[in-house]
Amino acid sequence: MSAVTTLIAESAQVTPEWLTEVLVGSGAVPAGASVVSFDPTSVGTGKLGENVRFVLEWRDAPDSAPVSVVGKFPSADPTSRAAGVLTGIYAREVNFYQQLADRVKMRVPYCHFADLDVTTGEFALVFEDITPARQGDQVSGCSVDEAALAMEQLALLHSSVWADPALEGRDWLAHRNADGGLALSNLYQSMVGTFTEQYDDRLSDRARGAAERFAPHVTDWLGSDREPCTLLHGDYRLENMLFGAGPGAPPLTTVDWQTPSIGPGPSDAAYFLGAGLSIDDRRAHERDLLEIYRGGLAAEGVDLDADECWAIYRVNTFTGLHMAVVASVLVGRDPRSDEMFLAMAERHAAHVDDLDAFDSFD
Repeated sequence: MSAVTTLIAESAQVTPEWLTEVLVGSGAVPAGASVVSFDPTSVGTGKLGENVRFVLEWRDAPDSAPVSVVGKFPSADPTSRAAGVLTGIYAREVNFYQQLADRVKMRVPYCHFADLDVTTGEFALVFEDITPARQGDQVSGCSVDEAALAMEQLALLHSSVWADPALEGRDWLAHRNADGGLALSNLYQSMVGTFTEQYDDRLSDRARGAAERFAPHVTDWLGSDREPCTLLHGDYRLENMLFGAGPGAPPLTTVDWQTPSIGPGPSDAAYFLGAGLSIDDRRAHERDLLEIYRGGLAAEGVDLDADECWAIYRVNTFTGLHMAVVASVLVGRDPRSDEMFLAMAERHAAHVDDLDAFDSFD
């Protein structure tokens, strides 16, 4: 990773000289190579960060020099930007790439540069450009085969640091448990009314009922966490995934490490399967897909009992419901994000209902 000391936290301020410094500093190109110009294009659908692809023109660079890189910066939307700073997600993503990315076996983008201004919360990240690739679509969902690939990659992430004491002592990486649950509970309870009001008659009775019923149970949900724990992605969903779309592209790369935490692995699985698949496909295939995840853990030396895995998975159907409510209120609104959060809320509510997850609190 580059040792550049200058932080540029807005895509409009990026210069060829800065990109040269970043890529020479990371070892991507030798000293003497220089970026002479670039063509920037916005990419992705992220709400809390701005992602820009920079197509590069080089001078005195080897054939191996990257044709393009992707920069990530704070959101240009004031509401979303404030949410990113307030919740600490910008700091968490920078810290993930600085401290943990090289420990995990899951495919993540190589990071050329990661820096943060701790006083303002502004940050910049520069990644390899994963291409050719297709970003997942949370609204349309994915195929069962794509879900299986996601479970295989998830097992690689979790097994890398399963019950690893190296996760402890990092103040930016919270334990997702009852000790920290009061703040998350208060946050949810303060926002669930706004959530139901802003989507009003667009919400089904099932989704509205599940969202409201969950409010007094957030601490119960988080209190169900128990050892052994691992590193959670925390927002393991389709629009944070790049599926390889041509020769040479990795089959799946996971991005957007803004919400990592320490918690029970099957929580990420429940979150993904709850909204990544159509309701019918999830009902038909979730047991088999969860076994793919469990088998992937076993292949890496982690033995997770099937009944225990299912019990953790079942109570964590609430992971996605919590995210749909809180994130939809925190970030700036637009028609596409409304469609996405509604799809998530409806599918996660159906998941909670199908698995009788509220019975977990009896």
